Amino acid sequence: MASPENKKLIEILWRNHPGESSYEVMKNSVDKMRANMVQMTRRFTPAPDTKVEEISAGGVPAEWVIASGADSERTVLYLHGGGYVIGSPETHRGLADRISSACGARVLLLDYRLAPEARFPAALDDALASYRWLLREGVRPERILIAGDSAGGGLTLATLAALRDAGDPLPAAAVPISPWTDLEGSGDSVETRKAIDPMVEIGGLLGMAKLYLGDADAKHPLASPLHCDPTGFPPLLIHVGDYEILLDDSTRFAERAKAAGVDTTLEVWPEMVHVWHCFAPMLPEGQQAIERIGQFAKEQWL
Repeated sequence: MASPENKKLIEILWRNHPGESSYEVMKNSVDKMRANMVQMTRRFTPAPDTKVEEISAGGVPAEWVIASGADSERTVLYLHGGGYVIGSPETHRGLADRISSACGARVLLLDYRLAPEARFPAALDDALASYRWLLREGVRPERILIAGDSAGGGLTLATLAALRDAGDPLPAAAVPISPWTDLEGSGDSVETRKAIDPMVEIGGLLGMAKLYLGDADAKHPLASPLHCDPTGFPPLLIHVGDYEILLDDSTRFAERAKAAGVDTTLEVWPEMVHVWHCFAPMLPEGQQAIERIGQFAKEQWL
């Protein structure tokens, strides 16, 4: 049974639910949505002794987020969520700090380009550039883990596919959190979880997909990694909440990955919402999920 804090969180989220949306609403609300996300995440700040340093990672703006005691020989490349339209290091700095602490690793929090100013595959190009920069800086691939939430979770998987196809050395493992793997929104959970998901609404989600894709095909395997071949991927830990309309984005990808021989751990957390990890300061299950990521990372880095 989920915690009382989770029940309270869901009530708050429903009170602030934006209602049904569309591409036109998304297109005309980008600046407002970006500001709202900054406001919503403002309370989730890093610990006072966490080091935050702005850098350029292969030409891509980024931040090092390094919790106290983190091992500089271990690196998490983190790709934030936000539908490829909103989000930034500012909105995800607190989450990156907690992941750094749990994993005992420094986190490279990427400020990749967003749509509609930069459409597909700009975000992917930036993720690839930053990973290759880490390699050029002497970071061993077996000491790198790629992680991301929502759109960043899908981008995590697309990055693995693009690296593999290009012959680049792959990281030790990856952690997609509530990943958005299907930009068509074709999963059954879009309907079966509609009445219990207080965060994600399909009209708005598809609007963001259109802003990101432009004229690209929603089934392009590097835009919707549900359609990619995951053969050869490193071990995966996939987290998803049972209350998410994107539940099937995780379950279907996990099935494909397992069928391709990938060491895949899918964890469906009961009664959890989209990227509940972000609410760790007020949600016990959020901190527990982050600690689980830390456990997984350390197992891969043995």
